[in-house]
Amino acid sequence: MKPGTLLPVVVGVALLEHWSGCAMAAESFKVAVIDQQVVMEKSKTGKRALEELRSFSATRQKIVDSDDQELKSIERSLQDPNNTLSEAARREKQELLRAKLDVYQRRVQEFNREVQEKQREMVAEYSKKIQKAALAVAEREGYAAVLDKGNEANIKIVIYHQPGLDLTDKVVKEFDRQNQ
Repeated sequence: MKPGTLLPVVVGVALLEHWSGCAMAAESFKVAVIDQQVVMEKSKTGKRALEELRSFSATRQKIVDSDDQELKSIERSLQDPNNTLSEAARREKQELLRAKLDVYQRRVQEFNREVQEKQREMVAEYSKKIQKAALAVAEREGYAAVLDKGNEANIKIVIYHQPGLDLTDKVVKEFDRQNQ
């Protein structure tokens, strides 16, 4: 037998003894779940933050839409059969269209990066605040663990839970109380 072969068995026995000791205390071990996305969507503070993000994104979208209309206008004028542009003027307008299209594409990429960055910052900031509110509710009600149950859009961590274990509404209230 190789040295260390018994280690997994010994560790397994130690873990079994540890968990059987925990099983005796299982009656006092309470677990709950929350949905952080729902906390953001239902809380006053979260709604304000989401609205700010939407507004930020809408402002960028208006600029992109305006640029898009300008590009379409130039393109229509080039395709107009009644257009009496000289060949030199036509080439100049085509160059203008290409240059504006390049600027448009860069702007769209830049705006997308800005919106994604703002969204990442918001998620990071509000995740910490939601965790703080969840901790307050868990400590007040004696929960040993609170799991984010996730949703279909995110990684779903909790496959099943009894509805009574969901503290989302309580965390929404605590979150609003802490972040007035």
